[in-house]
Amino acid sequence: MVLDCWITAFNNSDAEAISALYAEEAVNHQVANKPVVGRSAIRQMFIAEFSAATMVCIPENIFEDGDWVILEWRDPKGLRGCGFFHIAEDKIIFQRGYWDKLSFLQLHNLPMPV
Repeated sequence: MVLDCWITAFNNSDAEAISALYAEEAVNHQVANKPVVGRSAIRQMFIAEFSAATMVCIPENIFEDGDWVILEWRDPKGLRGCGFFHIAEDKIIFQRGYWDKLSFLQLHNLPMPV
């Protein structure tokens, strides 16, 4: 399953492996940030995120309905979130994630954006 590969790549901080799961013109929209469009830009996003913080995705619930998968997750520091993945032909074509950016920045001792 594509989502299992995504979780493994995410937990290994592997920007190459995770970005390979996205379609060429995919959109990744983490609602706390502006949408990122295209596999190359998504790869750059993950490179930046993985270098800024150690992140772990612990799946709590996974729901599948046709070509949509919903992932409820938590991390060891107490952050929780939910991701929606639209998958076609074994590639992520759209992803939307919901999580608390302020809590993430505080938990990882990262600076607040200005």
